[in-house]
Parts: sequence; C-alpha cells; structure tokens
Amino acid sequence: MNSVVLVFIGFTVFFLGYKFYSRYLANQIYNLNDDQTVLPSASFEDGIDYIPTKKHILFGHHFTSIAGAAPIIGPCVAAYWGWLPALLWILIGTVFMGAAHDFGALVTSVKEKGRSIADIASSTISNRARIMFLIFVILLVWLVLAVFAMAIADLFVSVPTSVIPINVQIIIAITMGFLLYKKKIDSFIPSLIALGLLYFFVWVGTTSPVDFTDTMPIQNAKNLWIILLFIYSAIASLLPVWTLLQPRDYINSHQLFVGLGLLFLGIFVAHPSVDAPAIRSLSDPGTPSLFPLLFVTIACGAISGFHGLVASGTSSKQLEKLSDSRMIGYGGMIGEGTLALVSMITAVAGISLVGQTNLPAVGPVSDLNWSVYYDTWAHASSNKASAFVLGGGALLTSIGLSEPLANTLMAVLVISFAATTLDTATRIQRFILNEFGKATEVEILSNRYIATLIAIIPAVLMAFWNITDPGSGVIRQAGWVLWPIFGASNQMLAALTLMVLTLYYWQKKKPILPLLIPMLVIMAVTLSALLTNAVKFYGVNGTLFILNLILITLIFWMIYEGFNKVLEIRRKR
Repeated sequence: MNSVVLVFIGFTVFFLGYKFYSRYLANQIYNLNDDQTVLPSASFEDGIDYIPTKKHILFGHHFTSIAGAAPIIGPCVAAYWGWLPALLWILIGTVFMGAAHDFGALVTSVKEKGRSIADIASSTISNRARIMFLIFVILLVWLVLAVFAMAIADLFVSVPTSVIPINVQIIIAITMGFLLYKKKIDSFIPSLIALGLLYFFVWVGTTSPVDFTDTMPIQNAKNLWIILLFIYSAIASLLPVWTLLQPRDYINSHQLFVGLGLLFLGIFVAHPSVDAPAIRSLSDPGTPSLFPLLFVTIACGAISGFHGLVASGTSSKQLEKLSDSRMIGYGGMIGEGTLALVSMITAVAGISLVGQTNLPAVGPVSDLNWSVYYDTWAHASSNKASAFVLGGGALLTSIGLSEPLANTLMAVLVISFAATTLDTATRIQRFILNEFGKATEVEILSNRYIATLIAIIPAVLMAFWNITDPGSGVIRQAGWVLWPIFGASNQMLAALTLMVLTLYYWQKKKPILPLLIPMLVIMAVTLSALLTNAVKFYGVNGTLFILNLILITLIFWMIYEGFNKVLEIRRKR
C-alpha cells in the first residue's frame, strides 16, 4: 500500500469527525450558547491567568500545549505491531474519544467558572473524589515535568543545532506579546515576520551549534540544560500569560503547522510504499500482547487525560466565546491526531527512504527499513522517536532540503512540542496546588510563588535522583525509571475525567452515551494494562509494582465513588 492512501484515509476521517460529530456534541450535549454563558476570562480577568483571547491565538496555545512528545513517540513505538492497529486506534480514538473528552473538559470548566476537572469532581461526585483526583494529578504532572525536561535536555545535547532556534523563540514571543497586547497591533503581519524569523534561526542553528559537551562531560551538559529548563518554566509560569506563554505557543503553532505541512508534502512527493505489514504476527518471539498495550502506548495520539488538565487549567481561563470551544477543544485534538498520523507514517513508510544510518539501540545500519528497525520489541521501545526524526528527515530531503537542515528542523519540531507542554504543565501544576490548598485548608499553597516552587522541586529531584532500575540493574534517573507507568496512568486520568463529565451531564439530563462508552472502554483498557504491568513488574521492579497497585486501587476507589453518586441520583429521581 502507498503511504498517500493512509494520509487520504486519515484526513477524510478527521474532516468528517469535526464537521459532523463535533457538531452533534456541541448541539446535543454541551449546548454552546454564547448569550447564556458568562465566561471566566471576562468575569475574573486579571491580566495574568484570566484574559479573553482570540480563538486563533488560543488555538495555538492549546494545540501546542497538548501536543507534546508523546503523540510522536507513541505511534513510532506502536508501529511495531504493524500499521493497521495503530491507524485504527489513532482515527477512532481521536474522533470518538479524545476529541469528545477534550471538548467536554473545556466547555464544562468554562461553565463552572474556570474550575479544573478535579475541582468539579467535588460537586459532581464527592469531595473524596476531588481529593483523590487532585493527588493523582499532582503526581502525574511532576512526572511529566521531569521527563519532558530530561527529554529536551537530551535533544539539546544530541542535536546542538537545535539550541539557537528553540531559545530565540522566547525573545520573539515576548516581542510578539508586547505588540499584540500593549500596542494592539493586528496579529497577521507580526505572525508572518515571526514565522520567517523562526525558520531563519533554524538555518542559523545549522551553522552555529551550541554544544556544551565541548567544555564538559555529556551528563553534566544534560544536567545544566535541565536546570536552565526548570528555571525558565518556573519564570514562564509566573509571568502574565500574554507576555510569553500565549504568544510563544501561538507562533510555535505556525512553525509546527508548516513543519507538518512539509512532512505531508514530502509524503506526496516521495510517496513511499508502506514497508510494514498490516498486522505483525503475534507469535513472533518477544512480541507483547496487542491488547491492552497498544492502547496505552499510543496515549496522547488518541486520548489523553493530560489534555483535560490543559483544557480546564489554562485554556478555559482564556476562552473569549463559548462557541470557540468547538474549534479549540475538538479541533485541537484533531490536530494532535494528525501529528500522530504523520508520526506513524514516518515509522511504517518514511524510514525505508533513510538508507545508511546509526540507531541509538542498534548501532550502524547499512540499509534501514521497518524489519530492521522493529526487529525486536526492546529495540522498538528503546529507539523511541528515532523513526520520526530519521523518517521525517528523509521525507524533507525528498523535497529539496539539505540533510543537516532537515534533521535540525525535525529536532526543532519535537523540542517545540515538548517545550510548550513543559511551560503549560508548570502553570497547571501551580493551579492544581492552589486548589489542593483550598480543599485541604493549607493556606500557604495559595501563594503563587510557594506553589510554583512545590511544582518544580519534586520534578527536579526526579530528574537528578539516580536510582537502580530493578528491571535492568542499570542506574538511571528516577523519572525514566517511573516513566513506564505514564501511559496507563494518563489513560486512567482520561477515564476519570470522562466519569466526571458523564455524571455532570447525566444530572443535566443530556445524552451521555458519547461520554459513557469511551469512559468504559478506557477504564477497561487501563485496568487491563495496569494488571498486565503488575504481573510483569512483580518480583522484578518493586517500585513500579507498588505504584501499579496504588493506581489500580485509585481506579476502584473512583469507581466506588461514582457508583454511589449514580445510586444517589437515581434515588432523587
């Protein structure tokens, strides 16, 4: 099969989903009536976190915040099972689960005065559910902050040509924010200039790499970048949202859309054949079970609980009109599904164009193809996003870009997605800690500076604390040792968010099957994945085994709370 066919199928499904299914959700469940809704961005406007924002600017912030490295890594790893399972889960998951989840979290938060989904759980289910939700979210975001900082640091060290274009974005974004919000200049011309500057500095990066390893050991260079990234994210989370976070995400979104456009252009120009089988033989030695692992391997590319945190944590506080939520909430997830689609295609077709290369987990390869890259599960999972960088780079060279420029552009694409998520996650963690302080009457957490320190310090410890991985015996950073539970825990958060949304709209006598069915599916998948992991970690990795048991307990606790709420509602009726 030709890769162009996969693109056509994906675009068609996403277009139909947005045009028809999002309209159904908007009209039948979420009721997007601008005249009847007072938005928190206006009623609580403070010029820092709450600020009414034009939908195209907010879309840029929301999309780049939810689209981190996970929708790139997940499909690349999942291509191990073949192209068909990954394609089906990306398309079905995005249209009927992930986009409905994100859309609902955004709308519901706006209708509840900008409260987070965790806070809404207190009135929808119980205060115990709220406390459990908040604790779980805090732990998950600490892990996300640690791993994203480590991943960006790794890329800065391995691709030093990406340092200048990524960091120049900060200066351009601050200038952009000043022009848009202080000088009230229309965004069109500054956006074009900013986009041109961003790509100019991508070229500058290829000629002027910033490599700390010239003066210090590799690990010291990575540690220095981690420290700088956490300092940056702390400052960015405290600044008014219009000064850096929002304009950086906005101009980043343009750069990322152009990058995705170039990748799809490369697919149409090179039109490589799909090198992978539709479904890999599950009898191959060492092949893990397709169910449930596929569904937690591709997490953010189909449905992600973290998206609900972004939607209810920052985006709901900036929404200018309720009707904009369809484009931002549902459309943002369609954008992420598109990223997952192109990531999958680079893995199953693009890598066949690479030829000679060097794989992180394998070493020198004379002629790269799917069967070489995905020869074992261990290699596929260790190589992570290499298929995207290598395959995507090959697609870009097919349209005339030089190899150094193509590789730098691919690295900038990955880092930009990860960096915007790092910014937003730090701000969200501050909001969540504020809410946790209110729920537990710990007043010190209402201080934005104290909350920011608490948001950062545990993540820093995860990044710098080296522990022995019981599975391999290798000493690694704690964040990487804990990372295997991210996929399942992220999906669990999505299931819990869908539970809150289901009960919320059931009490309002709205049709809830579009929320209930995804909730049941994701909850079943998550429980299966956690049980599978628990069996795998038992006797091998005590830390992950215990954490899996804790997560399983939390799921059953939330199910219990939800079931009690259902009984209460039925008694009242």
